[in-house]
Amino acid sequence: MPNTRFAARLGCSSISFRHQPLAEALATITSLGFDEIDLGALPGVCDHVPFVLDSTAVADVARTVAASGLRVRSVNGDVGDLNAPAMGRRRSDRRAHLDTLSTLAAAVGARALVLPCGALDHEPITTLEADIALVADELATAAAVAASHGVELWTESLHLHRLCWNVERAQMLADRLVDEVGIVMDFSHVVASGGDPVDFVARFGPRIAHVHVRDATPGNINVSVGNGHVDFACGIKELVAAKYQGHYSLELETRDITHDQRPDAAARAGDVISNLI
Repeated sequence: MPNTRFAARLGCSSISFRHQPLAEALATITSLGFDEIDLGALPGVCDHVPFVLDSTAVADVARTVAASGLRVRSVNGDVGDLNAPAMGRRRSDRRAHLDTLSTLAAAVGARALVLPCGALDHEPITTLEADIALVADELATAAAVAASHGVELWTESLHLHRLCWNVERAQMLADRLVDEVGIVMDFSHVVASGGDPVDFVARFGPRIAHVHVRDATPGNINVSVGNGHVDFACGIKELVAAKYQGHYSLELETRDITHDQRPDAAARAGDVISNLI
């Protein structure tokens, strides 16, 4: 029988329990009462998907996810620094990784593959305008590849630690994105960068395809829901007003609690956000 504790549109990213092996993390998420996940596939952040992603690894991950009974909303992956020009072997490797991640997303029944908004560096490689244009072009290419596998392509267009780290750069990127690329809004990255979730929704509302939920303080995204400065009630109210119909996912990569406290913190956050959706 499906769990019913939380709102149907609220899931939990496997990144929230990245310290556990994938099967254990999924069991924890299920035991808390969630029906849906985002699957973390970010080397160095979440190892639930092997760094060497071949057909055997895809099949293994897909079997583990299927056995959990959880739905998958998105696969959160990375194929390298999209603002770094890639040629020759480097480009073919990027394309191969993109193909495999798209295959994985399809295999687990995900709606979308999510890619970042550039390198883990605020400084551009050439110029800001050229770098952001290249990111947009690479995302357009990735969207076509993902579509060939039957999945959408989304990007977390504002990420505190990446090239597009604030709302101005997120706007520059959004202005260049093809319609096929959806935007992921992350409350923590918006607030930690000095932005306002209401302003973010006003700017990008029609393009927002998914929402990550985590709290933040200025410059710090690793904060549990309720321990930071994010006004979730106000931000979700604005999303409702903008007729947002997508889903939300708790991405609790927090560092203000112990691993033993994570299940209870996730449950409390789930209750808070469910009451606001």
